[in-house]
Amino acid sequence: MKFYKNLYIGDTISDPDKIKRKLKKYAKLTNVYVIAYVEKDRRIEIFHSLMLQQYNYKENPPYVIGIAGSKDEAQELICRITEEALQKTGTADLIAYLFRGRSR
Repeated sequence: MKFYKNLYIGDTISDPDKIKRKLKKYAKLTNVYVIAYVEKDRRIEIFHSLMLQQYNYKENPPYVIGIAGSKDEAQELICRITEEALQKTGTADLIAYLFRGRSR
């Protein structure tokens, strides 16, 4: 599993490094949501970390761009990313903003 260099962290996540370690080990985290880039579809998804227990995610781990303590908080992070993209690029193309000038 790979993590975005400037990983977005929700306010309720107190120890992001610990959460990252647990996510890499596919530990069962009941109150963690993941914001991930789905390269195949060129889109960003929010899903509960327990989804990582599925075979597909173990074989094709997601590229994590953010972690949050609730779905609402994950949506707030997406809004923050969108606002940043609009301010810096003038568009709401999150993929272009997040990965500008660098490969995933």
